[in-house]
Amino acid sequence: MSENSLLSRLDGIEARFEEVATLITDPGVIADMKRYVKLNKEYKELECLTEATHRYRAALDNMQEARELLESEDDEEIRAMAKQQLEEANASIPAMEEEIKLLLIPADPEDGKNAIVEIRGGTGGDEAAIFAGDLFKMYTKYCESKGWNVAVTSFNEGSAGGYKEIVFAVTGDNVYGTLKYESGVHRVQRVPATETQGRVHTSAATVAVLPEAEEFDVEINEGEIKWDTFRSGGAGGQNVNKVESGVRLRYMWRNPNTGVTEEILIECTETRDQPKNKERALSRLRTFIYDKEHQKYLDDIASRRKTMVSTGDRSAKIRTYNYPQGRITDHRINYTIYNLQAFVDGDIQDCIDHLIIAENAEKLKESEL
Repeated sequence: MSENSLLSRLDGIEARFEEVATLITDPGVIADMKRYVKLNKEYKELECLTEATHRYRAALDNMQEARELLESEDDEEIRAMAKQQLEEANASIPAMEEEIKLLLIPADPEDGKNAIVEIRGGTGGDEAAIFAGDLFKMYTKYCESKGWNVAVTSFNEGSAGGYKEIVFAVTGDNVYGTLKYESGVHRVQRVPATETQGRVHTSAATVAVLPEAEEFDVEINEGEIKWDTFRSGGAGGQNVNKVESGVRLRYMWRNPNTGVTEEILIECTETRDQPKNKERALSRLRTFIYDKEHQKYLDDIASRRKTMVSTGDRSAKIRTYNYPQGRITDHRINYTIYNLQAFVDGDIQDCIDHLIIAENAEKLKESEL
């Protein structure tokens, strides 16, 4: 993209930024919470783009000034300074242009949200449940390294360890935009702890990463929710079995995509505090409905993206963990490394970075920037 055409795309960005900055201080806008939240998100996006635009314009001005000095000045000292200024501008401008091109691509509105992560053991019986537990530990350590908070909502333990299913919420900065790349089938190849002959088995677990819905994203008639309470099982002292802290939520919901009315059932036993469990069950209900209602949106994106880097078929095999070779392979981008132990200990950022780069390249190609 030429310099002039990029600048033409930037025309009006600063003006819109100033307009939004004024709107979010307007009492009438603040009173309309749904609009206020939307404008706040737009403000943050425009702020980054506006700052990048200012740096870019300053670099172009420096380049033009240096060229004029080289044409008009005879003083060697001034010419040397101008030449250095021109070299610095020429070196920095291409990177600035790439940054702006990416910022001009409309951001996925879900990226800044918190996430609900569901891990389920797939084919492989006990070993699949153990692997699901390993994945949970991996994500927990990764989230800790990012300073994110992890809260388990529900789980069903495997008979030999791990989890048949575990659901947890992750809160922090840009959580969904980072973890969304983990959705899909994860395959493990190793000798299971339950194997007596030393043979390598292949098992699998599915990971689903959903954007956590906010109150303004979906409409729920809370008066129609049916609540049950029950005593939690498992370890935790006398309180666990004597106090009905566990909650079960039932809600009849009409799927707008299919027209079918279905019952949603959600249980939460995460804390010993019943009101907190109710709050978290309600959050999961919002996320479930939001995910269902936005599936068509996700399908549309997937149909346009041949590589399906971050969205698409959740039943697609995305990564293999090969223990005998100490190898991790991400099949979407042909990414292979041989530091499996560090990876399962939460060092997954490099793989995510490569997936982000691949998706950004795809977005740039689509937008023809």
